[in-house]
Amino acid sequence: MSLPLSGFRIGVTAARKAEEQVALLERRGATVEWAAALSLEPNHVDLGELLAATKEVILGPVDLFLATTGIGMKTWLSAAADAGLYDDLVAALGSAEILARGPKSVGVLRANGLRELWAPESECFEDVLAHLRGRDLSGKRIVVQEHGQSLSMAAHALRRQGASVVTVPIYRVASADDPSPMFHLIDLIADRELDAVTFTSAPAVAALMEAAFSVGRRDDVVSAFQSDVVASCVGPVTAAAFEMWGVPTIVPDRSRLAGMVKQLETELPTRRDGIDVRLADGRTLIVHTDSLLLDGVPVELSPAPLSVLLSLLVNPGHVVSRRALLAALPSGQAGSEHAVEMAVARLRAAIGTKAVLTVVKRGYRLAVG
Repeated sequence: MSLPLSGFRIGVTAARKAEEQVALLERRGATVEWAAALSLEPNHVDLGELLAATKEVILGPVDLFLATTGIGMKTWLSAAADAGLYDDLVAALGSAEILARGPKSVGVLRANGLRELWAPESECFEDVLAHLRGRDLSGKRIVVQEHGQSLSMAAHALRRQGASVVTVPIYRVASADDPSPMFHLIDLIADRELDAVTFTSAPAVAALMEAAFSVGRRDDVVSAFQSDVVASCVGPVTAAAFEMWGVPTIVPDRSRLAGMVKQLETELPTRRDGIDVRLADGRTLIVHTDSLLLDGVPVELSPAPLSVLLSLLVNPGHVVSRRALLAALPSGQAGSEHAVEMAVARLRAAIGTKAVLTVVKRGYRLAVG
């Protein structure tokens, strides 16, 4: 029995949990090319800078605390404990309204006796900021835990709302120490010798593009991703890093490694062989990446509605969130969820209004028989 990814060659850029991801792909039959985009060493912590920021946090009352990553929270609390500042830090944060980006940071908070007031379902820091947008933050003291990249722009935006902001730089993400494997991966992408490349963080996207530029192949890489090589991202935050390059991405509905691998199991064979789906009204839909037949009649779709259809076909009949569909849209059309609504409307006009169903507050699904 053929494995779902037999015959496919997939690049992996992860540094953390790389062995787990490679094993998941190889067990499904894929040939894997691994090149860590980021350093394999633990994230670089400037202990002096971190403890100085910790003391600044403790000095004054904290009105709002924005927690962004689980590993960052663990590192911060551990460093505070080693410096004898743990109790003071937990007390300062415990007096604040706590907003957390996702379940990993929530888990660490709760394990240390801290309770979040709110966390977005999307697990996106942008949605944490959106939650605060429009609030009067005058006189509020906000602490922001950074997550490998500077959040200075977010801090500036909060200051414009009247807040006093303390950013806590817990660690910085560095590029891989040996760039040779990444240069090899770039050549494989540019020469279209891979079927897909996986990304589990926005810094990994930036590091790959920077490396591609340094060897004069960034345009080739972008062109390959726009046509023959699938950019598979673990979540919308990672996918957003591709928007400036005009690279379409695929994103699982849940931002998990297993979900990303499962999506590739369907996406890659569909692109190679096409997919045959019977709609709920009895019509047959046959889809390849760039062509569509409805009961044997060719249907023309522009890139945006085609991207929506391909996303809905990853798991026919299952709900795909608006955020995931937004991440899948071609760059330049992915400005807001309104773009998703327009693409869905065009798709319905092409294949039938009852073929794509709206699931209130969740997203859309294909009506299959």
